[in-house]
Amino acid sequence: MAIKVIVELQAKPGKRAALKELMERIVEKNGPGAQGFLGSTRYEVLDNPDILVEIADWESAEARVAHMQEAMSSGAYAPLSELLAAPFRATVISQLP
Repeated sequence: MAIKVIVELQAKPGKRAALKELMERIVEKNGPGAQGFLGSTRYEVLDNPDILVEIADWESAEARVAHMQEAMSSGAYAPLSELLAAPFRATVISQLP
């Protein structure tokens, strides 16, 4: 079943643009080859200049878990830590029947 993942990232003050750029590079490099990855879009939070939200589409929760395990093992997302003020928050959702 297809899922969406809403990821909230709190950038260090004034670093949201740099975080957006880095996220785009990571997705460009790792996204197209990731099995089950259908795409993602990044959004700004209008009343907080340091928050970035990404909504990603995946074929299944299992495909996302497999990708995240591989990405964490390889360190693909490690560069994000330099720009984050707090750990990211991910909410995995699926459409109600």
